[in-house]
Amino acid sequence: MTDLISPPEIDRSEQPYAYRRTELVEPDWTRLPGWKDVTDEEWRSVQWQRSHCVKNVKQLRDVMGDLVDERFYEDLTRDQAERATMSMLLPPQMLNTIVPHGAADYTEAFYADPVRRYMLPVFTDRRTDWASHPHATRDSLHEHEMWATEGLTHRYPTKVLAELLPTCPQYCGHCTRMDLVGNSTPVIEKLKFVTKPNARVEDMLDYLRRTPGVRDVVVSGGDVANMPWPRLESFLMSLLDIENIRDIRLATKALMGMPQHWLSDDVRAGIERVATLGRQRGVMLAMHTHVNAAQSVTPLVAEATKAMFEAGLRDVRNQGVLMRGVNDSIPELLDLCFALLDGATITPYYFYMCDMIPFSEHWRVSVKEAQHLQHGILGYLPGFATPRIVCDVPYVGKRWVHQLSEYDEVRGVSYWKKNYRTGIEQQDPDALNRTYEYYDPIDTLPVEGQKWWTEHAPTSLADAEARAAASRNAAEAQKLLPLI
Repeated sequence: MTDLISPPEIDRSEQPYAYRRTELVEPDWTRLPGWKDVTDEEWRSVQWQRSHCVKNVKQLRDVMGDLVDERFYEDLTRDQAERATMSMLLPPQMLNTIVPHGAADYTEAFYADPVRRYMLPVFTDRRTDWASHPHATRDSLHEHEMWATEGLTHRYPTKVLAELLPTCPQYCGHCTRMDLVGNSTPVIEKLKFVTKPNARVEDMLDYLRRTPGVRDVVVSGGDVANMPWPRLESFLMSLLDIENIRDIRLATKALMGMPQHWLSDDVRAGIERVATLGRQRGVMLAMHTHVNAAQSVTPLVAEATKAMFEAGLRDVRNQGVLMRGVNDSIPELLDLCFALLDGATITPYYFYMCDMIPFSEHWRVSVKEAQHLQHGILGYLPGFATPRIVCDVPYVGKRWVHQLSEYDEVRGVSYWKKNYRTGIEQQDPDALNRTYEYYDPIDTLPVEGQKWWTEHAPTSLADAEARAAASRNAAEAQKLLPLI
Protein backbone atom coordinates (compact mmCIF):
# COMPACT_ATOMS: atom_id res chain seq x y z
CA MET A 1 0.00 0.00 0.00
CA THR A 2 1.40 3.35 -1.01
CA ASP A 3 1.90 5.78 1.84
CA LEU A 4 -0.19 8.90 1.61
CA ILE A 5 1.85 12.02 1.05
CA SER A 6 0.94 14.86 3.35
CA PRO A 7 0.38 18.18 1.65
CA PRO A 8 3.11 20.74 2.21
CA GLU A 9 2.63 23.19 5.00
CA ILE A 10 1.41 26.51 3.64
CA ASP A 11 2.36 29.73 5.33
CA ARG A 12 -0.79 31.70 4.71
CA SER A 13 0.87 34.86 5.93
CA GLU A 14 2.72 34.89 2.62
CA GLN A 15 -0.50 35.27 0.62
CA PRO A 16 -0.67 38.62 -1.19
CA TYR A 17 -3.71 39.45 0.95
CA ALA A 18 -4.52 38.00 4.38
CA TYR A 19 -8.19 37.92 5.39
CA ARG A 20 -9.02 39.04 8.90
CA ARG A 21 -12.50 39.48 10.25
CA THR A 22 -12.90 43.05 11.52
CA GLU A 23 -15.64 44.15 13.86
CA LEU A 24 -17.43 47.34 12.88
CA VAL A 25 -17.05 50.39 15.09
CA GLU A 26 -19.06 53.61 15.04
CA PRO A 27 -16.50 56.43 15.25
CA ASP A 28 -16.86 58.63 18.33
CA TRP A 29 -18.33 61.87 16.98
CA THR A 30 -17.65 63.68 20.27
CA ARG A 31 -13.93 63.72 19.31
CA LEU A 32 -14.84 66.58 16.95
CA PRO A 33 -15.09 69.95 18.72
CA GLY A 34 -18.40 70.97 17.16
CA TRP A 35 -20.13 67.74 18.21
CA LYS A 36 -18.62 67.18 21.64
CA ASP A 37 -22.03 67.50 23.31
CA VAL A 38 -24.15 65.61 20.77
CA THR A 39 -26.09 62.76 22.38
CA ASP A 40 -26.66 59.29 20.98
CA GLU A 41 -30.35 60.10 20.62
CA GLU A 42 -29.55 63.17 18.55
CA TRP A 43 -27.08 61.26 16.38
CA ARG A 44 -29.66 58.59 15.57
CA SER A 45 -32.24 61.21 14.59
CA VAL A 46 -32.60 61.70 10.84
CA GLN A 47 -33.94 65.20 11.48
CA TRP A 48 -30.79 66.08 13.43
CA GLN A 49 -28.59 64.59 10.71
CA ARG A 50 -30.32 66.56 7.95
CA SER A 51 -30.29 69.86 9.84
CA HIS A 52 -26.59 69.55 10.72
CA CYS A 53 -25.24 68.73 7.26
CA VAL A 54 -22.05 70.61 6.40
CA LYS A 55 -22.71 72.85 3.40
CA ASN A 56 -19.83 75.32 3.40
CA VAL A 57 -16.35 75.98 4.72
CA LYS A 58 -17.59 77.90 7.75
CA GLN A 59 -19.78 75.01 8.88
CA LEU A 60 -16.89 72.58 8.38
CA ARG A 61 -14.65 74.81 10.48
CA ASP A 62 -17.33 74.96 13.18
CA VAL A 63 -17.28 71.15 13.41
CA MET A 64 -13.56 70.53 13.03
CA GLY A 65 -12.26 73.54 14.91
CA ASP A 66 -8.48 73.76 14.91
CA LEU A 67 -8.00 70.03 14.36
CA VAL A 68 -7.41 70.95 10.70
CA ASP A 69 -4.98 73.68 9.70
CA GLU A 70 -6.11 76.85 7.99
CA ARG A 71 -4.27 75.82 4.81
CA PHE A 72 -6.82 73.03 4.30
CA TYR A 73 -9.75 75.43 4.52
CA GLU A 74 -8.02 77.76 2.03
CA ASP A 75 -7.37 74.81 -0.27
CA LEU A 76 -11.03 73.78 -0.06
CA THR A 77 -12.27 77.34 -0.61
CA ARG A 78 -10.21 77.67 -3.78
CA ASP A 79 -11.51 74.36 -5.11
CA GLN A 80 -15.10 75.36 -4.47
CA ALA A 81 -14.49 78.56 -6.42
CA GLU A 82 -12.45 77.21 -9.35
CA ARG A 83 -12.92 73.46 -9.85
CA ALA A 84 -15.81 71.89 -7.96
CA THR A 85 -18.60 70.47 -10.12
CA MET A 86 -20.65 69.61 -7.00
CA SER A 87 -21.57 71.86 -4.13
CA MET A 88 -20.55 70.84 -0.63
CA LEU A 89 -22.99 68.66 1.30
CA LEU A 90 -21.91 66.13 3.95
CA PRO A 91 -24.21 64.59 6.55
CA PRO A 92 -22.62 64.26 9.99
CA GLN A 93 -22.65 60.46 9.55
CA MET A 94 -20.30 60.73 6.56
CA LEU A 95 -18.06 63.43 7.97
CA ASN A 96 -17.63 61.33 11.11
CA THR A 97 -16.00 58.54 9.06
CA ILE A 98 -13.16 60.80 7.89
CA VAL A 99 -10.06 60.07 10.03
CA PRO A 100 -12.44 57.95 12.12
CA HIS A 101 -10.11 57.30 15.04
CA GLY A 102 -8.07 60.47 15.19
CA ALA A 103 -4.39 61.04 14.34
CA ALA A 104 -1.28 62.70 15.74
CA ASP A 105 -1.08 64.98 12.69
CA TYR A 106 -4.77 65.48 12.00
CA THR A 107 -4.34 67.78 9.01
CA GLU A 108 -2.10 65.37 7.11
CA ALA A 109 -4.41 62.47 7.98
CA PHE A 110 -7.39 64.54 6.83
CA TYR A 111 -5.69 65.27 3.50
CA ALA A 112 -4.84 61.58 2.99
CA ASP A 113 -8.22 60.16 4.02
CA PRO A 114 -10.03 58.28 1.20
CA VAL A 115 -13.51 59.51 2.13
CA ARG A 116 -12.27 63.09 2.29
CA ARG A 117 -10.62 62.70 -1.12
CA TYR A 118 -13.92 62.22 -2.92
CA MET A 119 -16.40 63.98 -0.63
CA LEU A 120 -14.33 67.12 0.12
CA PRO A 121 -11.97 67.54 -2.85
CA VAL A 122 -9.49 70.40 -2.58
CA PHE A 123 -7.64 72.35 -5.22
CA THR A 124 -4.30 70.63 -4.63
CA ASP A 125 -5.95 67.26 -5.29
CA ARG A 126 -6.67 68.22 -8.89
CA ARG A 127 -4.17 67.83 -11.67
CA THR A 128 -2.66 70.99 -13.11
CA ASP A 129 -1.48 69.39 -16.38
CA TRP A 130 -4.73 67.68 -17.38
CA ALA A 131 -7.43 68.76 -14.93
CA SER A 132 -10.04 67.55 -17.45
CA HIS A 133 -9.61 65.08 -20.28
CA PRO A 134 -10.02 66.71 -23.71
CA HIS A 135 -13.02 64.43 -24.28
CA ALA A 136 -14.64 65.13 -20.91
CA THR A 137 -18.26 66.31 -21.06
CA ARG A 138 -20.89 67.25 -18.50
CA ASP A 139 -23.20 64.39 -19.49
CA SER A 140 -20.39 61.95 -20.18
CA LEU A 141 -22.71 58.95 -20.65
CA HIS A 142 -25.12 60.89 -22.90
CA GLU A 143 -28.06 59.94 -20.71
CA HIS A 144 -30.07 63.03 -21.61
CA GLU A 145 -29.95 62.08 -25.27
CA MET A 146 -31.60 58.80 -24.29
CA TRP A 147 -34.46 60.27 -22.26
CA ALA A 148 -37.67 58.58 -23.35
CA THR A 149 -39.46 61.16 -21.24
CA GLU A 150 -37.81 63.84 -19.12
CA GLY A 151 -35.67 62.06 -16.54
CA LEU A 152 -36.36 58.53 -17.84
CA THR A 153 -33.22 57.18 -19.52
CA HIS A 154 -33.86 54.20 -21.82
CA ARG A 155 -30.31 53.12 -22.50
CA TYR A 156 -30.56 49.33 -22.32
CA PRO A 157 -33.16 47.20 -24.13
CA THR A 158 -34.98 45.88 -21.03
CA LYS A 159 -33.99 48.44 -18.39
CA VAL A 160 -34.65 52.09 -17.64
CA LEU A 161 -33.30 54.62 -15.17
CA ALA A 162 -35.90 56.85 -13.53
CA GLU A 163 -34.35 60.08 -12.25
CA LEU A 164 -37.13 61.15 -9.92
CA LEU A 165 -35.39 64.15 -8.40
CA PRO A 166 -32.15 66.12 -8.77
CA THR A 167 -31.01 66.22 -5.13
CA CYS A 168 -29.22 63.95 -2.63
CA PRO A 169 -28.58 63.95 1.13
CA GLN A 170 -24.87 64.15 0.23
CA TYR A 171 -22.95 65.28 -2.85
CA CYS A 172 -19.99 63.23 -4.11
CA GLY A 173 -17.29 65.21 -5.88
CA HIS A 174 -17.11 62.70 -8.75
CA CYS A 175 -20.88 62.54 -9.43
CA THR A 176 -21.52 61.28 -12.97
CA ARG A 177 -24.75 63.34 -13.13
CA MET A 178 -23.01 66.54 -12.10
CA ASP A 179 -24.75 68.41 -14.92
CA LEU A 180 -28.18 67.94 -13.32
CA VAL A 181 -27.80 66.91 -9.68
CA GLY A 182 -27.29 69.40 -6.87
CA ASN A 183 -26.80 73.15 -6.75
CA SER A 184 -24.90 75.15 -9.34
CA THR A 185 -21.26 75.91 -8.58
CA PRO A 186 -19.07 78.79 -9.82
CA VAL A 187 -17.86 76.60 -12.70
CA ILE A 188 -21.02 74.57 -13.49
CA GLU A 189 -24.49 76.02 -14.06
CA LYS A 190 -26.76 73.04 -13.45
CA LEU A 191 -29.51 72.02 -15.80
CA LYS A 192 -33.06 71.99 -14.46
CA PHE A 193 -36.01 69.73 -15.07
CA VAL A 194 -38.65 71.61 -17.07
CA THR A 195 -41.71 69.47 -16.42
CA LYS A 196 -43.39 69.71 -13.02
CA PRO A 197 -42.62 66.73 -10.72
CA ASN A 198 -46.07 65.10 -10.79
CA ALA A 199 -46.36 65.42 -14.56
CA ARG A 200 -42.82 64.12 -15.04
CA VAL A 201 -43.59 61.02 -12.94
CA GLU A 202 -46.84 60.40 -14.79
CA ASP A 203 -45.03 60.69 -18.12
CA MET A 204 -42.57 58.03 -16.95
CA LEU A 205 -45.34 55.68 -15.86
CA ASP A 206 -47.24 56.20 -19.10
CA TYR A 207 -44.13 55.32 -21.12
CA LEU A 208 -43.60 52.14 -19.08
CA ARG A 209 -47.25 51.11 -19.48
CA ARG A 210 -46.98 51.30 -23.27
CA THR A 211 -43.49 49.80 -23.53
CA PRO A 212 -43.79 46.11 -22.63
CA GLY A 213 -40.14 45.42 -23.47
CA VAL A 214 -39.07 47.08 -20.20
CA ARG A 215 -38.95 44.77 -17.17
CA ASP A 216 -36.43 46.53 -14.88
CA VAL A 217 -36.60 50.01 -13.35
CA VAL A 218 -33.76 51.62 -11.41
CA VAL A 219 -35.37 54.30 -9.25
CA SER A 220 -32.79 56.99 -8.70
CA GLY A 221 -32.06 60.66 -9.12
CA GLY A 222 -30.36 62.19 -7.19
CA ASP A 223 -31.01 59.91 -4.27
CA VAL A 224 -34.41 58.46 -3.45
CA ALA A 225 -33.74 59.16 0.25
CA ASN A 226 -34.42 62.82 -0.54
CA MET A 227 -37.89 62.12 -1.91
CA PRO A 228 -40.73 62.41 0.64
CA TRP A 229 -41.69 58.84 1.44
CA PRO A 230 -45.40 59.10 0.49
CA ARG A 231 -44.44 60.29 -3.02
CA LEU A 232 -41.81 57.57 -3.44
CA GLU A 233 -44.18 54.88 -2.19
CA SER A 234 -46.88 56.07 -4.59
CA PHE A 235 -44.45 55.77 -7.52
CA LEU A 236 -43.30 52.30 -6.44
CA MET A 237 -46.87 51.08 -6.02
CA SER A 238 -47.66 52.39 -9.51
CA LEU A 239 -44.69 50.44 -10.89
CA LEU A 240 -46.04 47.29 -9.22
CA ASP A 241 -49.29 47.78 -11.14
CA ILE A 242 -47.46 47.53 -14.49
CA GLU A 243 -47.45 43.88 -15.53
CA ASN A 244 -44.12 43.88 -17.40
CA ILE A 245 -42.12 45.37 -14.50
CA ARG A 246 -40.34 42.47 -12.77
CA ASP A 247 -37.39 44.19 -11.07
CA ILE A 248 -37.31 47.43 -9.07
CA ARG A 249 -34.03 48.72 -7.69
CA LEU A 250 -33.81 51.66 -5.27
CA ALA A 251 -30.59 53.66 -5.68
CA THR A 252 -29.44 55.38 -2.50
CA LYS A 253 -26.00 56.32 -1.19
CA ALA A 254 -27.84 57.41 1.94
CA LEU A 255 -27.86 53.83 3.21
CA MET A 256 -24.25 54.64 4.03
CA GLY A 257 -24.31 58.45 4.14
CA MET A 258 -27.45 58.81 6.24
CA PRO A 259 -28.59 55.37 7.48
CA GLN A 260 -30.82 57.17 9.96
CA HIS A 261 -33.25 57.82 7.09
CA TRP A 262 -33.70 54.14 6.34
CA LEU A 263 -34.06 53.38 10.06
CA SER A 264 -36.99 55.79 10.40
CA ASP A 265 -40.20 54.03 11.43
CA ASP A 266 -42.28 55.47 8.59
CA VAL A 267 -39.74 54.50 5.94
CA ARG A 268 -39.32 50.97 7.30
CA ALA A 269 -43.08 50.49 7.40
CA GLY A 270 -43.40 51.84 3.86
CA ILE A 271 -40.69 49.55 2.52
CA GLU A 272 -42.50 46.63 4.11
CA ARG A 273 -45.76 47.56 2.38
CA VAL A 274 -44.07 47.82 -1.01
CA ALA A 275 -42.00 44.66 -0.55
CA THR A 276 -45.03 42.66 0.59
CA LEU A 277 -47.04 43.65 -2.47
CA GLY A 278 -43.99 43.02 -4.64
CA ARG A 279 -43.67 39.45 -3.36
CA GLN A 280 -47.35 38.84 -3.99
CA ARG A 281 -46.90 39.97 -7.59
CA GLY A 282 -43.60 38.24 -8.18
CA VAL A 283 -41.59 41.46 -8.44
CA MET A 284 -38.07 41.59 -7.01
CA LEU A 285 -37.32 44.68 -4.91
CA ALA A 286 -33.69 45.44 -4.10
CA MET A 287 -31.53 48.36 -2.99
CA HIS A 288 -28.28 49.59 -4.54
CA THR A 289 -25.97 51.73 -2.47
CA HIS A 290 -22.60 53.41 -3.10
CA VAL A 291 -19.73 52.78 -0.67
CA ASN A 292 -16.15 53.48 -1.72
CA ALA A 293 -14.09 52.89 1.43
CA ALA A 294 -14.18 50.23 4.16
CA GLN A 295 -14.25 52.80 6.96
CA SER A 296 -17.67 53.99 5.74
CA VAL A 297 -19.26 50.69 6.82
CA THR A 298 -20.25 51.29 10.44
CA PRO A 299 -22.69 49.58 12.86
CA LEU A 300 -25.42 52.06 11.89
CA VAL A 301 -25.00 51.12 8.23
CA ALA A 302 -25.26 47.45 9.17
CA GLU A 303 -28.33 48.16 11.29
CA ALA A 304 -30.05 50.01 8.46
CA THR A 305 -29.25 47.22 6.01
CA LYS A 306 -30.67 44.64 8.42
CA ALA A 307 -33.81 46.76 8.75
CA MET A 308 -34.22 46.73 4.96
CA PHE A 309 -33.94 42.94 4.85
CA GLU A 310 -36.42 42.60 7.69
CA ALA A 311 -38.79 44.89 5.79
CA GLY A 312 -38.65 42.51 2.84
CA LEU A 313 -35.98 43.64 0.38
CA ARG A 314 -34.60 40.79 -1.70
CA ASP A 315 -31.03 42.10 -1.77
CA VAL A 316 -28.80 45.06 -0.94
CA ARG A 317 -25.89 45.56 -3.35
CA ASN A 318 -22.99 47.96 -3.55
CA GLN A 319 -21.96 49.88 -6.67
CA GLY A 320 -18.71 51.64 -5.86
CA VAL A 321 -16.56 53.85 -8.06
CA LEU A 322 -12.90 53.06 -8.63
CA MET A 323 -10.82 56.13 -7.80
CA ARG A 324 -7.18 56.98 -7.34
CA GLY A 325 -6.33 57.75 -3.74
CA VAL A 326 -9.56 56.16 -2.54
CA ASN A 327 -9.68 52.46 -3.38
CA ASP A 328 -7.20 51.84 -6.20
CA SER A 329 -5.28 49.00 -4.59
CA ILE A 330 -6.09 45.32 -4.21
CA PRO A 331 -6.00 45.40 -0.37
CA GLU A 332 -8.27 48.48 -0.26
CA LEU A 333 -10.83 46.86 -2.57
CA LEU A 334 -10.79 43.58 -0.64
CA ASP A 335 -11.00 45.36 2.73
CA LEU A 336 -14.07 47.20 1.43
CA CYS A 337 -15.69 44.08 0.01
CA PHE A 338 -15.22 42.10 3.22
CA ALA A 339 -16.48 45.02 5.34
CA LEU A 340 -19.61 45.17 3.20
CA LEU A 341 -20.16 41.42 3.14
CA ASP A 342 -19.17 40.42 6.68
CA GLY A 343 -20.12 43.59 8.48
CA ALA A 344 -23.36 44.62 6.81
CA THR A 345 -24.45 41.72 4.52
CA ILE A 346 -24.21 44.08 1.53
CA THR A 347 -23.21 42.28 -1.68
CA PRO A 348 -20.23 43.80 -3.53
CA TYR A 349 -21.64 44.15 -7.02
CA TYR A 350 -19.87 46.64 -9.29
CA PHE A 351 -16.95 49.00 -9.25
CA TYR A 352 -17.38 51.56 -12.01
CA MET A 353 -14.44 53.34 -13.53
CA CYS A 354 -14.85 57.04 -12.79
CA ASP A 355 -16.58 58.74 -15.71
CA MET A 356 -15.04 61.39 -17.96
CA ILE A 357 -16.62 64.44 -16.40
CA PRO A 358 -14.80 67.77 -16.06
CA PHE A 359 -12.02 68.06 -13.46
CA SER A 360 -12.01 64.34 -12.65
CA GLU A 361 -8.61 63.27 -14.01
CA HIS A 362 -7.01 62.98 -10.57
CA TRP A 363 -9.61 60.33 -9.67
CA ARG A 364 -9.64 58.26 -12.86
CA VAL A 365 -7.53 55.15 -13.45
CA SER A 366 -6.55 53.57 -16.75
CA VAL A 367 -8.28 50.54 -18.20
CA LYS A 368 -5.00 48.65 -17.82
CA GLU A 369 -4.91 49.39 -14.08
CA ALA A 370 -8.57 48.41 -13.72
CA GLN A 371 -7.79 45.09 -15.39
CA HIS A 372 -4.93 44.56 -12.93
CA LEU A 373 -7.25 45.24 -9.99
CA GLN A 374 -9.95 42.92 -11.33
CA HIS A 375 -7.40 40.14 -11.67
CA GLY A 376 -6.03 40.82 -8.20
CA ILE A 377 -9.30 40.48 -6.28
CA LEU A 378 -10.32 37.18 -7.87
CA GLY A 379 -10.30 34.11 -5.66
CA TYR A 380 -10.66 35.82 -2.30
CA LEU A 381 -14.40 36.43 -2.24
CA PRO A 382 -17.30 34.06 -2.90
CA GLY A 383 -18.21 34.11 -6.57
CA PHE A 384 -21.59 35.75 -5.97
CA ALA A 385 -19.87 38.56 -4.04
CA THR A 386 -16.87 39.14 -6.32
CA PRO A 387 -17.53 42.57 -7.82
CA ARG A 388 -17.09 43.19 -11.51
CA ILE A 389 -15.01 46.21 -12.43
CA VAL A 390 -16.77 47.84 -15.35
CA CYS A 391 -16.13 50.63 -17.79
CA ASP A 392 -19.27 52.60 -18.57
CA VAL A 393 -18.49 53.33 -22.20
CA PRO A 394 -20.28 56.32 -23.76
CA TYR A 395 -23.09 55.17 -26.10
CA VAL A 396 -22.39 51.55 -25.14
CA GLY A 397 -23.02 50.97 -21.43
CA LYS A 398 -21.36 48.81 -18.82
CA ARG A 399 -18.61 46.52 -20.07
CA TRP A 400 -16.28 44.36 -18.01
CA VAL A 401 -12.82 45.86 -18.26
CA HIS A 402 -11.48 42.83 -20.13
CA GLN A 403 -14.18 43.03 -22.83
CA LEU A 404 -12.55 45.67 -24.99
CA SER A 405 -12.00 44.98 -28.67
CA GLU A 406 -8.73 46.87 -29.09
CA TYR A 407 -6.49 48.90 -26.83
CA ASP A 408 -3.91 51.53 -27.79
CA GLU A 409 -2.00 51.67 -24.50
CA VAL A 410 0.33 54.40 -25.76
CA ARG A 411 -2.43 56.92 -26.46
CA GLY A 412 -4.74 55.42 -23.85
CA VAL A 413 -7.64 54.73 -26.21
CA SER A 414 -9.70 51.58 -25.74
CA TYR A 415 -12.24 50.46 -28.35
CA TRP A 416 -15.49 48.73 -27.49
CA LYS A 417 -18.44 47.16 -29.31
CA LYS A 418 -22.05 46.70 -28.32
CA ASN A 419 -24.72 44.07 -28.80
CA TYR A 420 -27.91 46.18 -28.70
CA ARG A 421 -29.26 49.49 -29.90
CA THR A 422 -30.16 52.32 -27.55
CA GLY A 423 -33.29 54.34 -28.28
CA ILE A 424 -31.40 56.89 -30.36
CA GLU A 425 -30.04 54.16 -32.66
CA GLN A 426 -33.24 52.42 -33.71
CA GLN A 427 -32.73 53.46 -37.32
CA ASP A 428 -28.94 53.11 -37.34
CA PRO A 429 -27.90 50.00 -39.34
CA ASP A 430 -24.27 50.30 -38.22
CA ALA A 431 -24.81 50.63 -34.47
CA LEU A 432 -23.78 47.04 -33.75
CA ASN A 433 -20.74 47.14 -36.03
CA ARG A 434 -19.25 50.45 -34.92
CA THR A 435 -16.49 50.75 -32.31
CA TYR A 436 -16.78 53.26 -29.47
CA GLU A 437 -13.91 54.91 -27.62
CA TYR A 438 -13.01 55.35 -23.98
CA TYR A 439 -9.96 57.35 -22.90
CA ASP A 440 -7.42 56.72 -20.14
CA PRO A 441 -6.16 59.63 -18.02
CA ILE A 442 -3.35 61.23 -20.00
CA ASP A 443 -0.95 61.45 -17.07
CA THR A 444 -0.99 57.62 -16.82
CA LEU A 445 0.33 57.23 -20.39
CA PRO A 446 3.92 56.74 -21.46
CA VAL A 447 5.83 59.87 -22.50
CA GLU A 448 5.10 59.22 -26.16
CA GLY A 449 1.36 59.13 -25.50
CA GLN A 450 1.39 62.26 -23.37
CA LYS A 451 3.31 64.08 -26.09
CA TRP A 452 0.74 62.99 -28.70
CA TRP A 453 -2.13 64.42 -26.66
CA THR A 454 -0.25 67.65 -26.04
CA GLU A 455 0.08 68.07 -29.80
CA HIS A 456 -3.36 66.85 -30.87
CA ALA A 457 -5.81 67.54 -28.03
CA PRO A 458 -8.63 70.06 -28.44
CA THR A 459 -7.57 73.37 -26.95
CA SER A 460 -10.16 73.52 -24.20
CA LEU A 461 -13.04 71.85 -22.44
CA ALA A 462 -15.29 74.15 -24.47
CA ASP A 463 -14.28 72.21 -27.60
CA ALA A 464 -15.44 68.97 -26.02
CA GLU A 465 -18.69 70.61 -24.93
CA ALA A 466 -19.24 71.86 -28.49
CA ARG A 467 -18.83 68.33 -29.81
CA ALA A 468 -21.29 67.04 -27.22
CA ALA A 469 -23.80 69.76 -28.15
CA ALA A 470 -23.50 68.83 -31.82
CA SER A 471 -24.14 65.22 -30.91
CA ARG A 472 -27.22 66.18 -28.90
CA ASN A 473 -28.55 68.23 -31.80
CA ALA A 474 -28.06 65.29 -34.14
CA ALA A 475 -29.94 63.05 -31.74
CA GLU A 476 -32.84 65.50 -31.65
CA ALA A 477 -33.15 65.13 -35.42
CA GLN A 478 -34.60 61.65 -35.00
CA LYS A 479 -37.27 61.24 -32.39
CA LEU A 480 -36.72 58.64 -29.71
CA LEU A 481 -38.57 55.44 -30.57
CA PRO A 482 -39.76 53.02 -27.90
CA LEU A 483 -37.72 49.85 -27.44
CA ILE A 484 -40.27 47.05 -27.77
